Amino acid sequence: MKTIKFIFLSFALVFFTLSVQAQRGARMGYVDMEYILESVPEYQEASTQLAGKVQRWKKDLDKMNDEIEQMKLNLSNERVLLTKELIEEREEEIKILEDEMLKYQHDRFGPNGDLDIQRRQLVQPIQDQVFNIVQEIAEAKKYDFIFDKSADVVMLFASKRNDISEQVLRSINRAARREEAKSRKDKKEIEKREELSLEEENEVTEREIAAEERKNERERLLEERKRVRDSVRAANKIEFEEKRRLLIEERQRRKDSLSKIRNGEDPPVEGDGEGNGGDGNGGGLK
Repeated sequence: MKTIKFIFLSFALVFFTLSVQAQRGARMGYVDMEYILESVPEYQEASTQLAGKVQRWKKDLDKMNDEIEQMKLNLSNERVLLTKELIEEREEEIKILEDEMLKYQHDRFGPNGDLDIQRRQLVQPIQDQVFNIVQEIAEAKKYDFIFDKSADVVMLFASKRNDISEQVLRSINRAARREEAKSRKDKKEIEKREELSLEEENEVTEREIAAEERKNERERLLEERKRVRDSVRAANKIEFEEKRRLLIEERQRRKDSLSKIRNGEDPPVEGDGEGNGGDGNGGGLK
């Protein structure tokens, strides 16, 4: 009996040891689905469009609710003037509108409503793509388990080195670039880019971002210089037009003065008027 018990305990100990070793040897990774979705431009664009629809639906509900509240207020104010039949008719109208509003709310925001369906349609293609990529990564790098950090799985601690979200995003971006490639040159450039390691590609991406920022800064400076130049030109044009106007007016005055002299008219006297001129003559007579 003791021998059987010893053998059983020995087998249990060996099994436990093998289990521990197997657990220690298992390779695990995880992805952050929320981070991946936020980093996919197509998802962000579609999500923005869906948010616009949601706002329109909410405005429709607010409009319905305002109409119902106004009808209730009118009924409350006019109740003493209405017959029982009219009151019941008004209440029936309000009830119909309330039912319509509840149905609209359920159709848009309820379970399996438009919002729920369109969210699934929005996320499902990317989730499928992520699932396929995760399968490829798991097979290529011998992962035993890959979890979704943003799902209901409780992860008390997750080391960053086990996060393969960037690898998944890299594969998604590669697929997008391959679809967008049109010329053979573009395809060769993509193939060359795909040969880089994750670190090398990140360095290339950082250089591209820095180059794009420098380009944007140059364009901003050029635009600022153009704005200043246009402003100076506009000011110079205004000054030139003013000088031209004054010159034309001066020429016209001279022309008018010569015309009066030829016609025997007294030219306009600059300075004092006729009264002052008379006083001057009078002073001479004295």
